[in-house]
This record gives sequence, C-alpha cells and structure tokens, in this order.
Amino acid sequence: QVQLVESGGGLVQAGGSLNLSCTSSRSLRRITTVAWYRQAPGKQREPVARMISPIRTLYADSVKGRFTISRDNAKNMIYLQMNSLKVEDTAVYYCNVVSEAVYWGQGTQVTVSS
Repeated sequence: QVQLVESGGGLVQAGGSLNLSCTSSRSLRRITTVAWYRQAPGKQREPVARMISPIRTLYADSVKGRFTISRDNAKNMIYLQMNSLKVEDTAVYYCNVVSEAVYWGQGTQVTVSS
C-alpha cells in the first residue's frame, strides 16, 4: 500500500504560479513511474506530467514549457511546479505512482481566475 497526500493547491490569478507537493508513505527509491493528473469539472481525468525514469519526463501538450515535474526520493516527495497558469488549468490535481498497483492521492484543487 502507498498513501499519497497532495498539498499546495489554491486560488491564483492567471499568469501566476503554484507548486504542488505530494508526500508518499512509501519510499520512492524503488518506484519508477510517478505522475500528476488532473480532472476538470465534467471532464475525464487526464495526465499532466509523468516521470517514467530518472531522466525521462512526459508532458501534456497543453502544459509543456509551463509545468515541471520533479521528485525528491530522500524526502519521498513529488512536485509539480506550475507557471504561467491559465484559466483552463483549473482542475483537481492528483498525484499518482505505479508500483505493484496504481495509487492515487485524494487530490488538491487548483483554481485559476481571469
């Protein structure tokens, strides 16, 4: 079992920044794939950023150049730095890890106002 707890969401104006954090109850050292997903009202959950190896990251086209995923294995933390936020980035953001199963956090709300 892996428990994930996200934090750092909130209300921000368009053009602003937020840094989301995700704390894992298990060491991340043996977990290869970590990711952030988001789900806007009335839409399906979608991948935002994925780190599938220490040197390979994938981003949704809509966030490329604005969002950065990172991890700190020593602290069991996963981060999502979000810059130049847009109204359409408004969603609940979920942390995700893939180990022997797929684990999700409870989500953190990000609201971007115009």
